[in-house]
Amino acid sequence: MVGLTLSLTNCKDSGNELKPDDENELITSVTLKFTEKATNTVSSFSYKDADGDGGNAPSKFDSVTLKANTSYTLAIELLDESKSPVNDITKEVAEESDEHLFIYTPSPASLLTYTYDDKDKNGIKIGLTGTIQTGAAGIGKLKVQLRHQPGVKDGSNAPGSDDVGLDFNLKIK
Repeated sequence: MVGLTLSLTNCKDSGNELKPDDENELITSVTLKFTEKATNTVSSFSYKDADGDGGNAPSKFDSVTLKANTSYTLAIELLDESKSPVNDITKEVAEESDEHLFIYTPSPASLLTYTYDDKDKNGIKIGLTGTIQTGAAGIGKLKVQLRHQPGVKDGSNAPGSDDVGLDFNLKIK
């Protein structure tokens, strides 16, 4: 079963945990662009859900297939295609990088390693670009999260809420 979370909510005080009141973005499209370092070959994998979280099922949810024991550069693109013209959320995340953190979690962990290549104005990792090193052949999942962390970003995964939470099927061959 594939898990998905795309939020359009306000962060609020929920008991003991104070969170800033700041609206999350509607994200209808997520594209992972892997560029193989040795050959400059680009492979893109996408998720598309025109109406966002809930409602209709996604119209596209690619499986990620990468070569074993290979180094890639990873860039991510986020769009809100519910508007005309299309709203490039990637630019908004870059502009508000001190409020956002991407987290890439493979399962099992041996499938790949992600290293952050970018930092916000406070020197804290972002995850719009990074380096992927794949391990041996195998299958699993790659969880891609965009944590919305206004006022609480500290480089850890815990504070904030998910703007994106996708579990891509992952095959290393």
